Amino acid sequence: MKKIYFSASLLCASLSVSHAQVTEVYFKYDEAGNQRYRGPDIDPELKTSSLAKTALADSSLQSTAIDEKTFWKQVRLYPVPVNDFLTIDWTHETDTLIESVSLYQHSTVHWKFQQQNLPELNRQLKINMEGYDWGVYVLRFTLKDGRVFSKNITKR
Repeated sequence: MKKIYFSASLLCASLSVSHAQVTEVYFKYDEAGNQRYRGPDIDPELKTSSLAKTALADSSLQSTAIDEKTFWKQVRLYPVPVNDFLTIDWTHETDTLIESVSLYQHSTVHWKFQQQNLPELNRQLKINMEGYDWGVYVLRFTLKDGRVFSKNITKR
């Protein structure tokens, strides 16, 4: 009798596991990183259609698809080493990813320059470094997805 009961329990358990349903759960966060929504579908406040969901998924894949090596291939910095003006320009594809550009002095970790990426920039920045001390500076790109790419720049 114990064998029959155990076999029946095992059969029921395996049947319930084999028919388990997979549900996707979506998370939304605000600018401060606080969880704003968790649920089986995109935030109901947004009332996103299936077409918009596809576009959202495609854009998030595109933003995470670029790695640091590819990013730096699409950004030009000149002249390096810098004497007076550092010119930075980037491609249209990279422009959609960049949130801000910053420059700080390596030895003091003191911010010398910060600029949000705005359409008026036309994918180019010129930083006047004439009054800056000689040394190594860190150029930092903050991307919209939160990643940070940095490169050392020498001022002489």
